[in-house]
Amino acid sequence: MRWAGAATAAYGVGVLVRPALMARPCGLDEEDGSVPPATALLIRVVGARDAAIGLAMLVAREGSALRAATACRVAADLCDAALFGTQLPDPAARRKAAAVAGGWGALCAAAGLASESVRRCGGGSRT
Repeated sequence: MRWAGAATAAYGVGVLVRPALMARPCGLDEEDGSVPPATALLIRVVGARDAAIGLAMLVAREGSALRAATACRVAADLCDAALFGTQLPDPAARRKAAAVAGGWGALCAAAGLASESVRRCGGGSRT
């Protein structure tokens, strides 16, 4: 599961540095590829959130802390899927963004469940 935290943190930092990484697939960039300042600000907020949750997944101790960090990741992704899937202006972008966010939420949930199952069976290693 630690890999999901690392991927989440890396994507979050990437979006903080370059908001177009999220704006373009969501259809929120301009025709020239630029991102309006207000849009860039809100995208950076999402990037900061993702970086923070990803780091929490990386450093959390096994057990309830790691489960809580993973639950935050899953909840954030499911909220993103719902909001992007209903609020983005372009229907194709809505479908794509909702699928990506929902897919990450499902992947993180599955990783968390698998990690918990391994822990319960005595594997106990950090995943």
